[in-house]
Amino acid sequence: MRKLLASCLLALVFTFSVAPLFATEFAPPPLMLANVYRDGIPLAEYWVSEKLDGVRAYWDGTKLLTRGGERIVAPSWFTAGWPTMPLDGELWMARGQFSQTVSIVRKLTPSDARWRTLYFMAFDLPAYPGTFNERNAALQQVVAKIGQPWLQQVKQFKVADRAALQDLLKRVISQGGEGLVLHRGNSHYQAARNDDLLKLKPYQDAEAKVVAHLPGKEKYAGMTGALEVESPEGLRFRLGAGLSGAERRNPPPLGSWVTYRYNGLNEKSGIPRFPRFMRVREGFRQPEGK
Repeated sequence: MRKLLASCLLALVFTFSVAPLFATEFAPPPLMLANVYRDGIPLAEYWVSEKLDGVRAYWDGTKLLTRGGERIVAPSWFTAGWPTMPLDGELWMARGQFSQTVSIVRKLTPSDARWRTLYFMAFDLPAYPGTFNERNAALQQVVAKIGQPWLQQVKQFKVADRAALQDLLKRVISQGGEGLVLHRGNSHYQAARNDDLLKLKPYQDAEAKVVAHLPGKEKYAGMTGALEVESPEGLRFRLGAGLSGAERRNPPPLGSWVTYRYNGLNEKSGIPRFPRFMRVREGFRQPEGK
């Protein structure tokens, strides 16, 4: 009996030692998702903001959730006084600090000191009955009323033409930013991917699921040479470029999702051209129907 109890205790210890990256899982929040910007978009209809390289987070009125529906365990003071209406935004530290942001957000026991380095950058009020023009104005009042320095509203700009848009993109990239987001002013919030929300980067990126670790050769002998990944459409290809030494020694686990960058698609196969690993995509789920 004692041996049985000891075995059970060890099993419990092991279970908690390999806890999931985020806390209890919920249904994915109803988020608006962005299409890729293309020439010919009527820019006069859009607001433009910097695309922040953080963790997409949705405040549902009582808790913070990732894009995939995992609960983000924040200190109680962080969300104290927040409204019962949903907020859509990004948990963000600073440009170029994505990995550090993820390491803070994924902890099941939050560190007050580390959370004080984060901001919730709000960019929409999903449940507010109005266009983005109206929601953006209402969001300004909500943020001002709460009056917390770590709750900020993402700044929105207007640009005159495509040349001004490209100049803004170059300036953001030169300062370490990721890209731009365009939000149609007269659009209503829809939990779908559409042209009301657009992203503009100097490259394309997407997500794929890790299905195999391919062994390395020569200088990568004994490590992972490449990841075999599968896109939501079922296409398989390799990701070798972009992996650091640490990632080759301890690669993303099978079944995890990763973000990669690429330069267009192969016309015949549809496989991304020059794919390059960027990072593990926390809280990402395969799109429904795939």
